[in-house]
Amino acid sequence: MAATPARGRSLPVLPAFPKAVKIALADTQLRRNLAKATTTIRAKRARVVEELADWEELRAAGAAIKDETLRHLDHYLLQLEEAVTRAGGRVHWARNAVEANTIIARLVRDTGAERVVKVKSLTTDEIRLNDALASVGITAVETDLAELIIQLAHEPSSHILVPAIHKNRSEIRDLFRRTIATGQDLSDEPKALAGAARAYLRKQFLSAQVAISGANVAVAETGTVGVVESEGNGRMCLTLPRTLITVMGIEKVLPTFRDLEVFLQLLPRSSTGERMNPYTSLWTGVTPGDGPEAFHLVLLDNGRTNVLADEVGRQTLRCIRCSACLNICPVYARTGGHAYGSVYPGPIGAILTPQLLGLERAKTLPYASSLCGACYEVCPVKINIPDVLLRLRGQVGASAGQWNPEAMTMRQLAAIFSSPTRYERAQRMARYGQRLFVRDGVINRLPGPLSGWSQARDLQPLPAQSFRDWWRERRQKTGGA
Repeated sequence: MAATPARGRSLPVLPAFPKAVKIALADTQLRRNLAKATTTIRAKRARVVEELADWEELRAAGAAIKDETLRHLDHYLLQLEEAVTRAGGRVHWARNAVEANTIIARLVRDTGAERVVKVKSLTTDEIRLNDALASVGITAVETDLAELIIQLAHEPSSHILVPAIHKNRSEIRDLFRRTIATGQDLSDEPKALAGAARAYLRKQFLSAQVAISGANVAVAETGTVGVVESEGNGRMCLTLPRTLITVMGIEKVLPTFRDLEVFLQLLPRSSTGERMNPYTSLWTGVTPGDGPEAFHLVLLDNGRTNVLADEVGRQTLRCIRCSACLNICPVYARTGGHAYGSVYPGPIGAILTPQLLGLERAKTLPYASSLCGACYEVCPVKINIPDVLLRLRGQVGASAGQWNPEAMTMRQLAAIFSSPTRYERAQRMARYGQRLFVRDGVINRLPGPLSGWSQARDLQPLPAQSFRDWWRERRQKTGGA
């Protein structure tokens, strides 16, 4: 198995989340689109989850299967390689995005094709595959409706499940009129928009020689690879072209075919709020006369073994990309995905992206999600996102040096809290000092660096008498009794 992705100094640092948030919050249309979409998806999920009496047992089973796989990941990946090869496919190992893109470009060029059709894939977005293919003269056509929309708009994804969640129907209609439906009197009715996309994509499906997909799962014991989707475009890509290339993060492998039973119940309910996924496509190698004549599986590390080495952070690799944590998160619901600067937004992106890229390239993302715990409660594989956030924040603080303002403040607080005398003295000083900031019984504005904290919350002032003072006074009145 590949060891560690190369991290060259030329790799860019992600934009600071606080700065990106200000831009997102200023877009009122974006906030309306997000509020409507996330509320709808969240309500659907809640209804179908409540139907299952054993939902918590399913979550525990999903987490246990993932943890078992991660503990023996090298074994299961080698077993998967052997099974895929035995079934007529070829397996390629990629340590990082550069290697993966080089392998895929070479495989496409070997077929003589200059255009490929794609199934929705976060993994290929992660490695910026479309840009890499374009640099060598190969055009990639997204066939998922939402992915097609953002590709035509030249915009990045803003949601794991619904990449174009930031756009409404009118915006999509105007976009289609400028691109794939020029000259048409297209309305903004969903049926009309889907029809325009279908007419465009049908030509792409029927003429493509190569398809590229991601993978939701791969079964080590059989070599079976699976994709779940809602539109059927994936199945067109997986059956019509002569060559199929699948790009899969190494954490997506499952030990046995029976394990699919658990995840095919967890995933649709947590993602689209459906009891059963509309299209579940499974394939094993190559079958003469049926489907692609050549199948290639690219196994991608790209930082995942670094995550695996972290005892707390490795639970992040359980993620099945359902987006439930995004739809419940109050931060994401107001900012959208673009503010995160990564293909993985929301709470899961706040912990996954810094671990994959390196914390030095995404220092602000661990602060881009609250610690309310709602994301943990809805996660179908029980990733304790708040726990990982705290760990990453601690690493950010530790790397900042001893003269970092936050580190200096924490040292001072540690000294105060470790001494009853210093603690009481600090209380008395704070009680006198707060008089400058108390308004109508609350503190709603703090000075200097603390001002950002008080912009969104009020503080209760310290009481006129502490418990210790009250206790001393009581003992004096009662003679120590």
